[in-house]
Amino acid sequence: MKPVQVLAITGGKGGVGKTNVSVNLSLALAEAGKRVILMDADLGLANVDIQLGLKADKTIAQVLSGECELRDILLTTTGGVKVIPASSGVQSLTQLGPQQHAGLISAFSDLDDQLDVLVIDTAAGISDSVVSFVRAAQEVMVVMCDEPSSITDAYALVKLLNRDYGMSRFRVLANMTRTPEEGRNLFTKFVTVAERFLDVTLQYAGDIPWDEAVRKSAQRQRAAIEAYPASKSAIAYRKLAEEVCQWPISRNASGRLQFFVERLLSNDADKTEIDQRVAAMPLGNPL
Repeated sequence: MKPVQVLAITGGKGGVGKTNVSVNLSLALAEAGKRVILMDADLGLANVDIQLGLKADKTIAQVLSGECELRDILLTTTGGVKVIPASSGVQSLTQLGPQQHAGLISAFSDLDDQLDVLVIDTAAGISDSVVSFVRAAQEVMVVMCDEPSSITDAYALVKLLNRDYGMSRFRVLANMTRTPEEGRNLFTKFVTVAERFLDVTLQYAGDIPWDEAVRKSAQRQRAAIEAYPASKSAIAYRKLAEEVCQWPISRNASGRLQFFVERLLSNDADKTEIDQRVAAMPLGNPL
């Protein structure tokens, strides 16, 4: 069975353009000939479908409740990317029963022969949901911009994943840069701090330049790569897609989509168990 590349795009905070990156990179990968599914994993504030001007009649909530199959909720963009829409207020993965777990694994397994890349647009912050999706992915791309809060929050996310879950490899994308040098300097600054205090390996994924076309396309509920294909950002996203296509993909069990979902649900169960143990600790004894 052909392996599937699973890429989680995260950022630690809102406002760094994470969803823009997810949407435009997905479309650039589709342009490069990849079969792409973009999953909106913001289970609290769904916005991928809105950003693309799509109308979601059914979402992942209906799949979890058994009302329909995953294939029934897939939306298709003009660029050929399929979108799994989220919905506000959907129950946490930690609240799913065994039957729903099995159903979700089966639903994703049915997509194995329909895609090459699964792009996951996580929520902002470091919630349980974000941690679960990031831990289950093969590749993690941390999006940041040259603002102190962006750097600080990205570091907090990487620190949490490294210290508490043993994750050690991350790719870093500089977004909304004024020059390529700014992106490279931002990465160097981040590496200097992260690799000094954490046991991590950071790889530079490149930069996406600040571009008025991104704002204009968002107002039109379209992706910049489609609305302004010759823009600076569109060119950068195609270059990034070329890089992603060169990343190695696991060809063992971890390369299967079913394995991703099993790991996702297992991670959530682990997190619940940790939270329960912490809650049971007597006051004044945090260790």
